[in-house]
Amino acid sequence: MSELRNSEAPVSTVTYDRNEIDEPTNNIYEAISVIAKRANQINGDIKKELIEKLEEFATYTDSLEEIFENKEQIEVSKFYEKLPKPHAIAVEEWLKDKVYYRNTEKE
Repeated sequence: MSELRNSEAPVSTVTYDRNEIDEPTNNIYEAISVIAKRANQINGDIKKELIEKLEEFATYTDSLEEIFENKEQIEVSKFYEKLPKPHAIAVEEWLKDKVYYRNTEKE
């Protein structure tokens, strides 16, 4: 997960050169499909880590009337909100040739 924190992926919207995206596959749809699958993996990893971190600070009460503001939970949540979005990280990994893929139909 540390590699996601150190990602150089943009936090805001960026326009990419279509030719750079489809260069490895020569098919834009195949490239987008691979990127989307990687984004789903990244999203799952981030979600799992966030839930684990928030569980560390969880306070369980029997009463629904009691609401606690846990400062640590808020800080953890803010940190994860500031991370680049999973799709941006996936595109960045794709462009830096860090994503392994194979086309099983061609084999």
